[in-house]
Amino acid sequence: MNRIHYETSGIQNSEIKTQLKNALDKINGVSMVNIDVARGSIEVGYNQSADENLIKSCIETVGCEITGQSLEQ
Repeated sequence: MNRIHYETSGIQNSEIKTQLKNALDKINGVSMVNIDVARGSIEVGYNQSADENLIKSCIETVGCEITGQSLEQ
C-alpha cells in the first residue's frame, strides 16, 4: 500500500472533514483516510488502482488548498 500525506488549509470544521473523508472513500483503490483538523493534514493510503492526481483533485474540490505533500511507499 502506498501512502501520501498532504498539508492543507481549509479544513475548518468537522463538516468539511466529513465531506472530505466521504469523497476520498469513494475513490477506487483508497483504503485508508486520516484527517487531522488541528494540524491541517490528510493521510491517504491507496493501492495501484487509485490515481494520485484524482486524490489531489478530490481534496481541492471539497475546498481545501494543498500546501505541501510527501509520498511514502
